[in-house]
Amino acid sequence: MVAQQIHDLTGAAFVAAKAKAYWELLKFRLSFLVAFSCAFGFVLATPRVDWFILTMVFTGGFLLSGSSVIVNQIIEKDLDKLMTRTMSRPLPTNRVTINEAILVSAFCFIAGVGLLMKYTNPLTTALSILSMVLYSFVYTPLKRVGPVAVFVGAIPGALPPLLGWTAATGNISHEALIIFGIQFIWQFPHFWAIAWVADEDYKKAGFKLLPSSGEKDLNTAVQIMIYTMCLIPLGMLPATFGITGVNSAIVATICGVLFFAQTFSLMKSGDRKAALKIMFGSFLYLPIVQIAYLLDKV
Repeated sequence: MVAQQIHDLTGAAFVAAKAKAYWELLKFRLSFLVAFSCAFGFVLATPRVDWFILTMVFTGGFLLSGSSVIVNQIIEKDLDKLMTRTMSRPLPTNRVTINEAILVSAFCFIAGVGLLMKYTNPLTTALSILSMVLYSFVYTPLKRVGPVAVFVGAIPGALPPLLGWTAATGNISHEALIIFGIQFIWQFPHFWAIAWVADEDYKKAGFKLLPSSGEKDLNTAVQIMIYTMCLIPLGMLPATFGITGVNSAIVATICGVLFFAQTFSLMKSGDRKAALKIMFGSFLYLPIVQIAYLLDKV
């Protein structure tokens, strides 16, 4: 029905509807956050920012993220039709065809890799391709296998700041591994809170992302609490190793403690509302901490 409505449009209205569908296909907010994390790593790694190269890193990261999420949607097109939260996406509603999605994904991939090859270095380019392969072709099918998918998905999810760092320095240092580690551990409470909130929808598609027994139980809540707690000492490592100053360590600690405190409500009640608070807490934690690090870099 939605697809027919688009086809019935003419001229500017048709172009606008198609552009909106492509915009949704790219998952702009997610791709923007990936690109921001790339830029974050780049700026943190360099004493003097080359704004042109930074723009190329940001754009390359955005395009590769867009390509990855489109491949994800192509693979899961039939599964997306089963879930309330995804059934209105461009592919399930046929507002974008599979061939169109493949072309857009291929364009984004070629353009993104091309920018990174030209303006960064082979290491950054190779890691960016690895990130896409892990997300699109390993994590995506593993979502129906078991919670190991969360571990695999956390790797490409944490690679963007490391990519930014390698783009600036050309190597993987202990500082790069620290910012990778913070975002890697953050992925677990983030993923599991989303999986808890969307559990009924995920079960329709056969997704198995919650840990252990795969149930919304105390064991899962405890694991969310443990990983969230780990963010508190991890958040202080950039200051400990001289990447940033004390002020950002204070901000990261406060954010970590507040994030951690939210998990007790989930352990106590086990309800969807508590999981939603953790989910929104995870959305706030990462950008606030990253911005604090940038403002306080040594």
